[in-house]
Amino acid sequence: MRWELVLWAILGLVLIVTLGIVYGRLRWEAFTNELHAQLEAGRIPNSPETFDRRELEGLPVPVQRYFDTVLREGQPIVSAVQVEHVGTFNMSESGEQWKSFGSRQRVVTQRPGFVWDARVRMMPGVVVHVHDAYVGGKGVLHAALLGLATVMELPSTHELARSELMRFFAESAWYPTALLPSQGVRWEAIDDVSAKATMTDGDITLTMSFRFDEAGLIESVRAEARERIVGSAVIPTPWEGRWRDYEWRSGMLVPLEGEVAWLLPEGAHPYWRGRITALAYEFVH
Repeated sequence: MRWELVLWAILGLVLIVTLGIVYGRLRWEAFTNELHAQLEAGRIPNSPETFDRRELEGLPVPVQRYFDTVLREGQPIVSAVQVEHVGTFNMSESGEQWKSFGSRQRVVTQRPGFVWDARVRMMPGVVVHVHDAYVGGKGVLHAALLGLATVMELPSTHELARSELMRFFAESAWYPTALLPSQGVRWEAIDDVSAKATMTDGDITLTMSFRFDEAGLIESVRAEARERIVGSAVIPTPWEGRWRDYEWRSGMLVPLEGEVAWLLPEGAHPYWRGRITALAYEFVH
C-alpha cells in the first residue's frame, strides 16, 4: 500500500510539472504573439522597391565596394525577414559559462524593429525563455524560467531602446538593403577599410563603425558605448559584432555565423556565438 501511495505521489508530481511546463510555453507564446502584433502594427512602406546602384554615388569607397559585392542591380528591397539561429550564450559576466540556445527572430526594416525569441538550456530539462526586442521605438529584455518565473526584466528606458536599436543596426548585414542611403542610413568615411554609419528612429540617433575585409564584406560592427548589465548596474561599454561565413541568400550575400563581445579594458569578452540555420525574406512589392 505504501508503494502505491509513493507511486501516486510521483505520478501526481510529474503531472503538475508537465502542466506547469505546458502552461509556461503557452503563456510565453502569448507574450511573443503580442510583441509580433506590435511589430507589425508599426510597419511603414519601404521605398524604393529595388536597389539602384546610382544611389551609391558619393559614398565612401569601402561602402560602395560592399554594396557592389553583396547586391546586384535591381535587388528587391527587404521589408521583413524571419531568422532562425543556434549557438551558445555566455552566462558569466567575466568568465566562461557557455549555454546552448535555439531562437527565432522576426525583423521588419521600416519602422526598424525585431523580436528575438530564444530558449537557453541551463541544464537538462531547465530552459530559460528570453525576449530581446526593439518594437515601436521601445526596448524589451525579459527572461523567464520555463516561461513562468521571471529571472530578469529590464525597465523600458531610453537607454534600453538605444541598445536594442544598436543590435538591429549591427545585424543589418543579414538584410543588407536596410543599410542603403535610400533606407535612411548616412555614411561617412573613416579610412580605406572602414566607415561610420548613422541611422535615426524616433528620438534615437545612432552612429556605429563598420569595418570591411579584403573581399569587401562587413567584418565587424562596433559601438563605442552600449548598455551592459553588471550585477544590478547598467554600464555603457564598447561593443562589437563580428560576422563571417558569407553565402548567397535570395540574391544577397549575407553572413551565416557571428560572434558578439564586450570590449573590456582587459580584452574582448565574447558572450554570444551563433549560426543562422534558416532565412526567409519578404520584399517590397
